Amino acid sequence: MTDLLTREEYKSLAAKLALPTSAFIDGSYRPAHSGKTFSTFNPATGDTLAEVAACGAEDVEFAVVKAREAFDDGRWSKLHPSERKDILIRFAKLLTRNRRELAVMESLDSGKTIFDCETVDVPETISCLKWHAEAIDKIYDQVSPASDDHIAMIVREPVGVVGLVLPWNFPLLMLAWKIGPALAAGCSVVVKPAEETSLTALRVAELAMEAGIPRGVLNIVPGTGPEVGEPLGRHMDVDMISFTGSTETGRQFLRYAADSNLKEVVLEMGGKNPSVVLRDAENLDRVAAHVVNGAFWNMGENCSASSRLIVEEEIKDALLERIFAHAREWTMGDPLDPEHRVGALVSSDHFGKVCSYLETGATVLMGGKAHDGAFVEPTILEASNESRVAQEEIFGPVLNVMSVKGFDEAIELANSTEYGLAASIFTANAKKALRGARAIRAGTVTVNCFGEGDIATPFGGFKQSGFGGRDNSLAAHDQYTQIKTIWLDLSDDEDEAVG
Repeated sequence: MTDLLTREEYKSLAAKLALPTSAFIDGSYRPAHSGKTFSTFNPATGDTLAEVAACGAEDVEFAVVKAREAFDDGRWSKLHPSERKDILIRFAKLLTRNRRELAVMESLDSGKTIFDCETVDVPETISCLKWHAEAIDKIYDQVSPASDDHIAMIVREPVGVVGLVLPWNFPLLMLAWKIGPALAAGCSVVVKPAEETSLTALRVAELAMEAGIPRGVLNIVPGTGPEVGEPLGRHMDVDMISFTGSTETGRQFLRYAADSNLKEVVLEMGGKNPSVVLRDAENLDRVAAHVVNGAFWNMGENCSASSRLIVEEEIKDALLERIFAHAREWTMGDPLDPEHRVGALVSSDHFGKVCSYLETGATVLMGGKAHDGAFVEPTILEASNESRVAQEEIFGPVLNVMSVKGFDEAIELANSTEYGLAASIFTANAKKALRGARAIRAGTVTVNCFGEGDIATPFGGFKQSGFGGRDNSLAAHDQYTQIKTIWLDLSDDEDEAVG
């Protein structure tokens, strides 16, 4: 585990940071074509951190042209896989060398706790890039069954120029989830970071160049959705879009693809994820710890957050008693204090959205208060399945509790939203665990724990939580490649002669 510094040491590091503010296109930092900028804020204090280049359609066009040039001339796409691997491993080593700087920058820009940035986000970012780098020269093409007169080769080719549109809740980690397999495949990429959290992506691009990734291969274009995201989604020379964010915005990227060049689209979107706790669950204290972690980690700003607790009624009170005890350990405050587990929500707009769910009339079992225009206490509510807090993705530290009479009712309730990203089931009965995991319509189902799997397991959703592919694992490489069949005729020309 990373050795954490003191609050004062983190504050000192933060004061010395040189924050990147310009777009990174074709191997260098550049201002927006228009000269415009936007402010990025420290969510915990409201202070302006920097004025970042507010890019637009002209900048998207320039980035795509340079990405296409890089792809077509083969400076990256045609490198031997082992060469790409070596460069990406060098890249991961540079991230490791600069990991503390990235962790502090991430905390300042997003409101995430330095504890999470140091122990989860940055280490997993580095691990993700290393994993995909090591996979590059270990993914084999195939030869299909054929006759003595034919050979059919099934080969992978990089899809081309890829637009990567990032969310604000895990800026570094979602960047790695996308550029890891995309760069491994040989693609050139244009990244649109979230407007709220652009800084670490810009710094990572500089480190990528230092590692040896050629100019034009990794481009970062900050700006708003309408000014950067839409032009990227509609661009006729972008071969694919990978988007993580809200379901509403995901739908827009499908429309952009339909209205332009029918580019490939992969979407990872919202979730309203259940933790199902059955009466025979073992060690309720351990169950409670997992439920609390699933609900309040990263302030609940997590598409796979366990925001619904579905518990059999005869153990509800005993479980809630333990959940309250664990939740009290999740202290809230200054994100740069490593003692805190709950930081600031990412923006004032998002703070207002989360607070609106505290005023729906649901019974407040714990917490329910907001502080300083940025912080929301870990909150436990009780409301019916028809309520907004049970059906809508809150994306804040809010857990809704619902009790059921038995297994079948629990599974029915688990499946009763439009989402299907993740779920957990807690039971000592192996048959019920497997039946439940098979019956719950979600892309990842954990048994007797909260989690998302790891880098080796596919991550994505059913229903309105996902579309078109999976992040993580070798499945992630599939979305950044095209499959080509090469058919070879080996027959003797004389055998084919006519007459």
